[in-house]
Amino acid sequence: MTEVTYLEALRQGLMEEMERDDRVFVLGEDVAAYGGAFKVTDGFVDRFGTDRVIDTPISEAAIVGAAAGAAHMGLRPVAEMQFIDFIACAYDMLTNYVATARYRAGLNTPIVVRGPSGGFVRGGPFHSQMPEAAFFHTPGLKLVCPATARDAKGLIKMAIRDEDPVIYFEHKYLYRRIKEDIDPEEEILTPIGKARVAREGADLTIVTWSAMVWKSFEAAERIADEDGASIEVLDLRTLLPMDDDAIMESVRKTNRLLIVHEDTRTGGIAGEITARVNEQMFEYLDGPVMRVTAHDVPLPYAPTLEDFVLPQVDDVVKAARWLLAY
Repeated sequence: MTEVTYLEALRQGLMEEMERDDRVFVLGEDVAAYGGAFKVTDGFVDRFGTDRVIDTPISEAAIVGAAAGAAHMGLRPVAEMQFIDFIACAYDMLTNYVATARYRAGLNTPIVVRGPSGGFVRGGPFHSQMPEAAFFHTPGLKLVCPATARDAKGLIKMAIRDEDPVIYFEHKYLYRRIKEDIDPEEEILTPIGKARVAREGADLTIVTWSAMVWKSFEAAERIADEDGASIEVLDLRTLLPMDDDAIMESVRKTNRLLIVHEDTRTGGIAGEITARVNEQMFEYLDGPVMRVTAHDVPLPYAPTLEDFVLPQVDDVVKAARWLLAY
């Protein structure tokens, strides 16, 4: 077993797929000579050459458009957004073209669009967003948000093998903070669309994903130590498709639900999960469905302000205690 970081696990998964299938290639800003803004593709150009590790102009729409065309011709491109915030520049290409290509014209578009997402790194409004909700309502896309090193590897491999376009949100705060023992000889394939019970519990369910899994886990541990309550933490891992069965099974067991996500509150995915649970599990609920999210403001640079805007462990603890006492 070898201890690897979230970032290194992602690198391993990407490299393994490029070695396994010569149709896989990467493209994006500075992915070749520089190795990517966070060095995810460091050394790839030496290993695979400039035909499979391609530096592009600074145009996210062009990057995704080129990837789509290559996918139509039988290749399996992995497009990097240097920061996921700038995926907005490719919104039209992703939602109006890529997501509809199979339905509209029978064109397979097996592309992965991956990029550093999320806050807690003092990156300000242009380098700290979690824009998952912007794509959540688009049929034809899949959305992946790994929280662990093992899933970072297993989900990038499955995303590359998937026949549909996948947006892969890798949380930059986790890159070098999260480490896990992984057998280098083990092939890790994490299924898209299957949630993971990160912590077993009986009194309340927290549904979450990405970096918020760790905030929620810490809150659950604190409540267990201080209050004796048992909190279940469900890591969705995939937002589209969403594992409704896992959510409903956990709510049926605990009868209380708290949803925690880093994106803003209004229009956030917590609202959709709440609606689904109310429709399917209302009779099992012992209280209202609660949510802990970011405030509805742009992400500030100042550390104290960012800490206030983004969900913190104390926020999760406070909401969970309120629900437990309801």
